[in-house]
Amino acid sequence: MPTILGQNQYGKAENRVVKITRDGATHHIKDLNVSVSLSGDMEEVHYSGSNTNVLPTDTTKNTVYAFAKEYGIESAEQFGIHLARHFVTSQEPIHRARIRIEEYAWERIEASGADSQSTGADEVKHSFVRKGQEVRLTQITYDGSSWEVISGLKDLVVMNSTNSEFWGYVKDKYTTLKEAHDRILATQVSGRWRFNWTDDDQRMPHWEKSYEQTRKHMLQAFAETYSLSLQQTLYQMGARIIDNRSEIDEVRFSLPNKHHFLVDLEPFGLKNDTADGAVYYAADRPYGLIEATILRDGCEARIPVDLTNL
Repeated sequence: MPTILGQNQYGKAENRVVKITRDGATHHIKDLNVSVSLSGDMEEVHYSGSNTNVLPTDTTKNTVYAFAKEYGIESAEQFGIHLARHFVTSQEPIHRARIRIEEYAWERIEASGADSQSTGADEVKHSFVRKGQEVRLTQITYDGSSWEVISGLKDLVVMNSTNSEFWGYVKDKYTTLKEAHDRILATQVSGRWRFNWTDDDQRMPHWEKSYEQTRKHMLQAFAETYSLSLQQTLYQMGARIIDNRSEIDEVRFSLPNKHHFLVDLEPFGLKNDTADGAVYYAADRPYGLIEATILRDGCEARIPVDLTNL
């Protein structure tokens, strides 16, 4: 045979599952997009078309929905762990399962006030509006003996309207950018962090609390760093997470610099960038793209450099 089979995997991608938990009149929502990928003894299906070792992708889809009902969804991480363990331990040909999950957050719609009882004050218990801040992410990989859990977020847009500078950079004959000693710093955060929980004998992190606290430390570092470069801010965001969250050994960020340029208003007889404020043009492209990994001392990097492959 002149060719051989290389790495391969299969599964059902983007299973949208919405779990409503009813605690009396108070309801709770978990809204997930779950992708299942399985690998193992799959040579024959590729070479001869024999499906003897193939669990249908439709079955993996059904399992996602059945597990949402049977086990509930405590967190994206816990749900992914249930699924990965099931596929590896219940099917002998499957040696490795990778579960990727996006979670979409919802928040309750507040009632208009105490006098709204007759018009449905209960809306605060079962009415929701989709949050537009970020998408929560997790990837769980299990090979029957060890776990890898990488969580994170994407599409979280943040801005500092001051306390940011950019100057002292290399200049050549093509450089036109003017040095800035007070600028807007804005970015759309895409970040991943890897947990040091790898086997069932270890104490499992509290996934929900970990996400909330990691996000908090990341945002506080962004807000509290007087930035001389987006690289400096990125490093402080990752370092703050590792310094405060012992369950995390590695953080990787991909931060596009959402440039804001002062608008030239002189043709209209107006001064811009005055003490009472300024008007900016928000450019969507091209953009600077700053990426880096921050590690706990003594740990090795395992998060892919290209986050689009995660």
